[in-house]
Amino acid sequence: MSVKHSGDVESATIEAASGTTIQVLIPPDEGPHFAMRRFVIQPGGGMPNHTNAVEHEQYVLGGHAQIGIGDDVFEVLKGDVVFIPAGVPHWYTTVGEEPFEFLCLVPNKPDTITIVE
Repeated sequence: MSVKHSGDVESATIEAASGTTIQVLIPPDEGPHFAMRRFVIQPGGGMPNHTNAVEHEQYVLGGHAQIGIGDDVFEVLKGDVVFIPAGVPHWYTTVGEEPFEFLCLVPNKPDTITIVE
């Protein structure tokens, strides 16, 4: 068991995205089944269309974004819950002047990220 403050966890820039950082709040070596990550996408930023080999469970902490999942586009806000199945293309674009922030939990399994052109 561990307790820490999110402000003490280093964040990293996601190179394939624009204006996006990630914090791995609970890494695979601390959580036996799931990792917990916090993403922040700045206004005007986003993540490109991509797939992952693992599912994503997400909880929106703040801001407003459009998320493409497969052929559907969703408007998401604080308090929304998002599920992205493994292998389904998805992308993010921040809407408005506030950063879009969310928690993302993924199973601790091998993951391959593929950018979809």
